[in-house]
Amino acid sequence: MNAAEHRALRELWAFTTNLERHWTSLAGRIEAGEPDAAAALRDGVAASARLRAALRPAMAARDLYAESAAEAAGRLVSPRPPAGDAVLERNQALRFAVLDVQHVVTLLGYLARLAAVDGDAELRALLETGEGELRAAEGRIRQAAVALGDRPDDAIRPAGSRAGHLVGYAIGYAGEWVDRRIGRRRGR
Repeated sequence: MNAAEHRALRELWAFTTNLERHWTSLAGRIEAGEPDAAAALRDGVAASARLRAALRPAMAARDLYAESAAEAAGRLVSPRPPAGDAVLERNQALRFAVLDVQHVVTLLGYLARLAAVDGDAELRALLETGEGELRAAEGRIRQAAVALGDRPDDAIRPAGSRAGHLVGYAIGYAGEWVDRRIGRRRGR
């Protein structure tokens, strides 16, 4: 196994850990108002968990382990901006959730190519299967996020607590106020 493949598999473990944690939390937050999106998130979590269950023995057979340090890193890494779901609107939280799975799907495609170069057909097949399942999850979450555009009032409902949303709203309002002032001074 080459170094690129080794590192990317550990990264995959970290980012699937992150995806599962984030999507489980977000599904719970939006369940009442967006049951279809919550179901899609949970299905994506299940697909990620299946992938990790299949990866565990495949990685061990290649003398690669990721369940300690890489899993802990999965609690810290994220392809999303640092704002938590508690301060976001539903549309924002779902659009950011798409970033989680896009990163994992891209990483799976990259890893499948590395496995092909290494001549590891078994690992390549496992990665391609995971890529297909998570690409389907990506499509469903993206579709749910885009569909909120049809329901503007629901789109701007809080993804988290009312208090958290008010903090996010206040930050957004302050930013708009500053931009308005600067824009007027510049004559725009």
